[in-house]
Amino acid sequence: MFLRALGVFTGRGRRIPSKGFTQLTSKTGPKGYYKGKGVPTVGHHTRKGGYKILQDRLPQYVVPDLTDFKLKPYIAYETKPSVSS
Repeated sequence: MFLRALGVFTGRGRRIPSKGFTQLTSKTGPKGYYKGKGVPTVGHHTRKGGYKILQDRLPQYVVPDLTDFKLKPYIAYETKPSVSS
């Protein structure tokens, strides 16, 4: 309750009495509010204005070896379904 008194909005959106809840954006929120996209940071800013990327914060993708894989990645719209007997 203390945060609401300071003008910080929590929850789904901002309450407007005549319209209900609206989407909370940087334009409808309090002054200096930045919503962001929910993406984690991969580094930090340096003192001299640069950006240092930390390797342990980068996502690691594990891709299996598909050299002898028999299926193709895409199916064309013109492909007719095969009937197995």
